[in-house]
Amino acid sequence: MTGCQFFVQPPLNTLTGGAPVVAETSLEESKLWSRTVKVAFNLLHKLGTKQEPLVRPGDRKGYTHRGGKAKIQRHRIRRTDSLQRAEHAGVPSTQSHPETDSALILTLSLSELTKKLQEGSLNPEEVFYSYMEKTLDLNKDLNCCTGILLESFDQMKTLDSNRKGLLYGVPVSIKENYGYKNYDSSCGVVINLDHPAKKDSVLVEVLKKQGAIPFVKTNIPQALLSYECSNPIFGQTLNPHNPLKTSGGSSGGEGALIGGGGSLLGMGSDIGGSIRLPASFSGICGFKPTPGRLSSKGISSIYRGQKSVPSCVGPMARDVDSLALCMQALLCDHMFSLDPTVPPVPFNVQIYQSSKPLRIGYLESDGYTQPSPSMARSVREVKALLEAAGHTLVPYRHLNLEYVLAELGAKGILADGATTLLQKLQGSPVDPSLKAQLVPYVLPIWLKKTLSFLLKPFSTRASVILGGLCGVGSIPDLWKQHAAVEDYIQETIAEWRKCNIDALLCPVTGPAYNHLYCGKLNSALSYTLIFNLLQFPAGVVPVSTVKAEDEEELKHYKGVYQDRWDKLFKQAVCGGEGLPVGVQCVTLPWQDELCLRLMKEVEQLVKQSKA
Repeated sequence: MTGCQFFVQPPLNTLTGGAPVVAETSLEESKLWSRTVKVAFNLLHKLGTKQEPLVRPGDRKGYTHRGGKAKIQRHRIRRTDSLQRAEHAGVPSTQSHPETDSALILTLSLSELTKKLQEGSLNPEEVFYSYMEKTLDLNKDLNCCTGILLESFDQMKTLDSNRKGLLYGVPVSIKENYGYKNYDSSCGVVINLDHPAKKDSVLVEVLKKQGAIPFVKTNIPQALLSYECSNPIFGQTLNPHNPLKTSGGSSGGEGALIGGGGSLLGMGSDIGGSIRLPASFSGICGFKPTPGRLSSKGISSIYRGQKSVPSCVGPMARDVDSLALCMQALLCDHMFSLDPTVPPVPFNVQIYQSSKPLRIGYLESDGYTQPSPSMARSVREVKALLEAAGHTLVPYRHLNLEYVLAELGAKGILADGATTLLQKLQGSPVDPSLKAQLVPYVLPIWLKKTLSFLLKPFSTRASVILGGLCGVGSIPDLWKQHAAVEDYIQETIAEWRKCNIDALLCPVTGPAYNHLYCGKLNSALSYTLIFNLLQFPAGVVPVSTVKAEDEEELKHYKGVYQDRWDKLFKQAVCGGEGLPVGVQCVTLPWQDELCLRLMKEVEQLVKQSKA
């Protein structure tokens, strides 16, 4: 299947206790879907002559708003200009500070760096130019930046007033959708260009108040609703460990920049794994807090107003202590004053530093997407380390995952049948990474229903996907859907109480995919999207790399359903030897510090095991 794959309830076999039925007609399914796609494109071609505008997946020449191409070209020139001006501005500093050991500065952890900056053994200018130079060099290879924030040069010179800030003198990268005064937050779509922010987002204001220097915006996928980092305005971002692999998304520019050493702290956003997947693919740490713990005021999105699966902002960094320090800096009176909707709850350092033994649930597979060999191995290895450290590990299984991902997750995000997304894409060339995902979106509802019926004998999964893409249908149905999400959250919390667990250890999708597979494999988001739906804090820690034995075991990978999606997943992760692999730590809502505490312990135990 080459179209969009969203979560659907799989066929169940009552004779095998509810085990998924293995698909036996993948060839017929593939042939029928190929014919379906041809029919869809033919229909789109005919409709395109009568209706204006229509977005054609893959059409990079026509069907753009008047001036769309000019907008793209203008913003590419603007980006190039900012990069060149930043490069020229760094030359005088290099000449005036020849004694600066940039290589040493770039190796310091955030806690080490802030200590040296506070005591004065390093000055902000040395640090700023060291990271600026590294970012500019890295961007030439990875294409991870959408532009340098040139105001950062002036801010760096006036930092002494914020010397007591927890992030004094720290250069910070921010995702492209973060509001920064006089800069666009395009979300990778042409229609959002030339609408610069009138003021900084709340988090950017707080970062500056704490002495940090936001210095660069980083790349994102088109419309943010993808985990491949590519868009028609700024192009494709590459993985810092292997250019043949994707950096993930939607915070993929952050993942690449931090993973490549061009930033030691960045800010991303997450709706289905958009912080955690780039962290997994790029070998860094990423944290998705409880929604609402940090302010999202001034952060742009495509699906603003969508409530079933809330997006949230969070930090990305090289290590867990950096994540914790960032959270501590942001959870301050200044943020609570700027955005009174955020609960005024400071960071609880005592919980983060606690050493109390925990009872931790774990799962190697969620039963929907069979993990890659390295994913499963990493969970097993970390489980053993935690048990040796005195923690109790007990098996855990998600409740009704297949149904929930389809009816609550996917249908919640696309409750309007993808109408808002398509409106935002009008006038944009469609990026190749999004092409497969968009094919069924552009079909009229009557055609989706017809194709859903025709596909049912060959592929129940494909049939239900198309049915789900029709949206919830009515406002009363949307309210019922919201109520069902609330019920599921409470049922899951009750299950955690029943199991008496403090936290959960589970896989995160990885290793990094080959390019152009993300749009075909939304099914593999099952490991991350579930925690957005549940509104549980979750974070990723790198713990291993893909080994030759993992690649050998991958050759025998079949998948849970042995269908088209499983075959695509195998193809997506192949050739990953040496790439980083992480695990995911999860806790109940508002227990963000406990989640970070578990992440920190996992990080330490893994480091000790390798010593």
